[in-house]
Amino acid sequence: MLACDRVKSDWLPILETFLTSPIGLSLTSFLQSRRLAGATIFPKTPFYALELTGLSETRVIIVGQDPYHGFGQAQGLAFHVPKSIKIPPSLKNIHKELLRDLGIAIPPTGELTGWAKQGVLLINTSLTVEEGKPASHAKKGWETLTDQLLTVLAQDCRPKVFLLWGNHAQSKKHLLEGSRHLVLEANHPSPLSATRPPIPFIGCGHFSKTNRWLIENGQEAIDWKKFI
Repeated sequence: MLACDRVKSDWLPILETFLTSPIGLSLTSFLQSRRLAGATIFPKTPFYALELTGLSETRVIIVGQDPYHGFGQAQGLAFHVPKSIKIPPSLKNIHKELLRDLGIAIPPTGELTGWAKQGVLLINTSLTVEEGKPASHAKKGWETLTDQLLTVLAQDCRPKVFLLWGNHAQSKKHLLEGSRHLVLEANHPSPLSATRPPIPFIGCGHFSKTNRWLIENGQEAIDWKKFI
């Protein structure tokens, strides 16, 4: 289940070190035990974000929390769902902000692989979950790995933008302190918080702000309308 043969090569040293560590071995054992107990675990490809976006290619990081826990939703990319799946409420609000901020028409599907292929790392802090049980694999070891990934990204000198939406993502801000990257914060795009203080997601302008900063720092802008 934790095969990393398709992961971009510059992530491999971090993954291999983690998977052979006591925490990594404990996580692997936990996943095996849950599967043997009959649990349905999503997604089938926990490292999909690292397959599509290499360390050297990463220009924008969107930090999610937990994979979707409904059947067919989670694919290994934060906020993304395949075209056959109904668009979740948080992603609908992301689409609304894209329309408001950049005039990008709301797409018919929830696919975001096109972002990942442009250097937008869509990483959840926990990479697996059980069907119908949100946060069921939180604090089982995944956070150690994803904190390491965020730390390595922050230490890398190539200009990046970190988008921290909601309290959970913002709790990772300490990993980015001292870096020269742009860190943008807003409420989570969930309907429960997207339009509320302190920083409403609807109206945050993160997509245009990201592109302006990338261009100012010698990087290409993200084509946010390229969803696939």
